Amino acid sequence: MRLATFAYGGRQRCGVVAGDVVRPFATDADLRAVIAGGPGTPALEDGVPLAHVRLRPPLVPASLRDFVTFEEHVRGVRRSIDGVGGVPEAWYDAPTFYFSNPHTIHGPDDDIRFPAASVARDFELEVAAVIGPGGGIFGYTILNDWSARDLQSREMQVGLGPAKGKDFAGSLGPWIVTADELEPYRDSDGFLDLWCTASVNGAEVGRDLLSNMGWTFETLAAYAARDSRLIAGDVLGSGTVGNGGCLAELWGRNGRQDPPPLRDGDVVTLAVQGIGSLTNRVTSAPPGPALPAVRRRSPELSRKDLDV
Repeated sequence: MRLATFAYGGRQRCGVVAGDVVRPFATDADLRAVIAGGPGTPALEDGVPLAHVRLRPPLVPASLRDFVTFEEHVRGVRRSIDGVGGVPEAWYDAPTFYFSNPHTIHGPDDDIRFPAASVARDFELEVAAVIGPGGGIFGYTILNDWSARDLQSREMQVGLGPAKGKDFAGSLGPWIVTADELEPYRDSDGFLDLWCTASVNGAEVGRDLLSNMGWTFETLAAYAARDSRLIAGDVLGSGTVGNGGCLAELWGRNGRQDPPPLRDGDVVTLAVQGIGSLTNRVTSAPPGPALPAVRRRSPELSRKDLDV
């Protein structure tokens, strides 16, 4: 079953997509509420042609954890940063993640406004699992974890995770495919054997199998819940697929920014077998106000203050 959020007739609705028709729920419940409600779906109204609606992000996540589970991605991106690459031994310990921003989620065909100061603009091709009641996997959607690589590389020198290089935008869509629909793609080790592709302006730049993840989504969910809590509507990103799932990996492999960073007007399409495709256009946000200069404190002054 495919569950979508869409705009139609001046309202935002949710419903079930079947072929080229979407049938709205008879209630105004959003998809997070439907997911939290457990088995079954609300009653459905008459169908509307899918071509007549505007798809929106399928849900606003309760939280968004983005993992890094593809060795090839780690190796390539690190090579683009230091020219050497390699995978840190700590990566193999557990599926590492960072918390992204659930309040800047975009849907299909939305324009993505990159920070005006960024010139190293990048996409990231991922699959996201949506958590259901009890912490299990309810379904899957496509995630584009947009990245301002120049901002990200500078701020991460502080020793924390990404911040303004990431929190301006993420895309989800086109809908949520319930987990049972993708069971036929599951291999003997529990991974989903789905082809994932990324294209810029109609030219394919990346292709990989989702089953090249280092851990299954079930393991990601279990690790996220360890010493913590998952609720229905939480979203877990797979991390960027390898073999061109983002431009930075290709920059590391090629030793230069080839293909070039994204520019205003570029159109990025991510497609995942069994789920669908997600397309967005790149634009720029207006420049933000300048920050005041930092107040630097010398060690001598700090010690003097403590002695008072």
